[in-house]
Amino acid sequence: MKVSKRVLLFLAGIVWTAAGFNVLRIGVLAYPPYLSILNFLLSLVVFALFWQFVFGKLVKKHTARILSYPDIPHFFLKFFDRKAFFIMAFMIGGGIALRLSGIAPEQFIAVFYSGLGSSLFLAGILFWLNFQNYHTLLKAQQEKSNS
Repeated sequence: MKVSKRVLLFLAGIVWTAAGFNVLRIGVLAYPPYLSILNFLLSLVVFALFWQFVFGKLVKKHTARILSYPDIPHFFLKFFDRKAFFIMAFMIGGGIALRLSGIAPEQFIAVFYSGLGSSLFLAGILFWLNFQNYHTLLKAQQEKSNS
């Protein structure tokens, strides 16, 4: 199935929002016995680190890559590059293995997953905003490349 560049941004939004929601849900469900200011602050630190060093950059990079594609329909999975698919697979597999192994205490799951899930969810929201602002972003990228 082939879709427009704009739809690729929408699909990225669906995938990242769904992933973020699922991870965040796991963290929030584990959180009640560990509610404290310190744990909340630790979740914020996890969120900030993942946003600053991973997902904030990922949204910008993938949006720019998608916008640079020619104006023809593209295979619907091209919203990710190969590296992003490996990152997603590693994160899903690692998360499942971590929870099933019992290595990480429930408090870690609550704090870490809440921060990570929030960051993933925000990435999805920004892809949807980029979908909404597609024409503005495309125009800005074209002006930048003409300069």
